[in-house]
Amino acid sequence: MALSFDQVFGIHQHTMRVRNDRAEVIAGNLANADTPGYKARGLDFNVALIEQAKLKAIDNNPPMTKTNEKHMDLSDLPQDPELILKYRLPYQADTGNGNTVEVSTERMNYMANNLEYRATMRFLNGRISKLMSALQSGAN
Repeated sequence: MALSFDQVFGIHQHTMRVRNDRAEVIAGNLANADTPGYKARGLDFNVALIEQAKLKAIDNNPPMTKTNEKHMDLSDLPQDPELILKYRLPYQADTGNGNTVEVSTERMNYMANNLEYRATMRFLNGRISKLMSALQSGAN
């Protein structure tokens, strides 16, 4: 019996990519904390995960036959990562230079994302260990 990554890892394989993308966005915000006029961005994890699921569905579906030139292809659907990036609303008023990055908030978000990333890694490592154990016991 063959197992696919979706059967073994479920949604967790997709969460790793989203958490990585989220870490990059937060790191970009922190790097631009002193840049005048920079607007902090945030990646909505739930929306990004839904987009990942859509991309996975598009990749797994067989090509459709177009019987009319007005029919759309699934590949024509927007796949722009900018659609899931939103501007953050600052908790405090503008500092005068137009920058909306709040370093303490960004650090907190980065740490929370890091903890969630590590939890997902531990889960996936546990799954892999169980598979390895099952394969080794099956080989004996």
